[in-house]
Amino acid sequence: MAVEEGVSERTARVRAMTFEADDVIAVELEPVDGGAADWAPGAHIDLVLPDAPVRQYSLTGAPGSSRYRIAVLREEHSRGGSRAVHERLRPGDVVTLRGPRNHFALEPAAEYFFVAGGIGITPIVPMLHAADRAGARWRLLYLGSTRRRMAFLDEVMGIGSGVVTVVARDEGGRADLATAVAAAPDAAVYACGPERMLSALRELLPEDDGRLRLEYFAAPDIEYEPGGVFAVRLARTGVELTVDPEQSVLEVMRSAGVEVLTDCEEGICGSCETHVLEGEVEHRDFVLTSQERERMDCMMVCVSRASCPLLVLDA
Repeated sequence: MAVEEGVSERTARVRAMTFEADDVIAVELEPVDGGAADWAPGAHIDLVLPDAPVRQYSLTGAPGSSRYRIAVLREEHSRGGSRAVHERLRPGDVVTLRGPRNHFALEPAAEYFFVAGGIGITPIVPMLHAADRAGARWRLLYLGSTRRRMAFLDEVMGIGSGVVTVVARDEGGRADLATAVAAAPDAAVYACGPERMLSALRELLPEDDGRLRLEYFAAPDIEYEPGGVFAVRLARTGVELTVDPEQSVLEVMRSAGVEVLTDCEEGICGSCETHVLEGEVEHRDFVLTSQERERMDCMMVCVSRASCPLLVLDA
């Protein structure tokens, strides 16, 4: 698989592995070259392991650390990534990392409302640290099936002066998202967790509200109208390709021998982001903000299509 232009690749050594909750293991990775582990809240890295699919993991912990830290949930129906971490990865192993990349960046605000469901706490933890350091007001609503499965619970409870509300189903807890959102009418809202939770937040805070930022585990099940035929011109070679209704831009680029970095192929990870030089895009991803979509200067070629006869891509 090709490395996306502009995305760094480096090796790192596993310095520590700790169980943070039932079936959740945290992995600390130290760059072998001794360089800084520079990243910002919301960023993720690609973890490349032998004989396992490349997987993306949100970076967690306090920004500014000399190491990267990720949290990996053992998935019952793993494609091989989480199983490889839990069963084969050990302290001292050297792995390859790509990134960091950030499509879930924490924007400056005076007040934040964070919502995390299960392992969705991972990208939220560094946001709590950053919000606290910035002196912003913040609240966290942390949802889970049981406290035993809620990673970093002690850590988030000990961060600064924010308010943390924990709702565990086995304790009879039930979250009232509507009331919680209404209690923070001016807050920037950041959420990561299962689709059911994110869908409820989308209904409470429409996209044009501008306050809601989401990080997905899997693409929501949305049915789109069949797209029409359009052309894609690859600016670096001048090659022009036809994209039929049943094809994605990614598939057509691959068939022409163009290597594109991908992972989820569902429009949620941002790996296949490609610059758009000309044309209008019908965005079908779950990465870009409404403002980023309006600029029409990039697209996720795995899912998005053209809303014009010709797209010119920087590829």
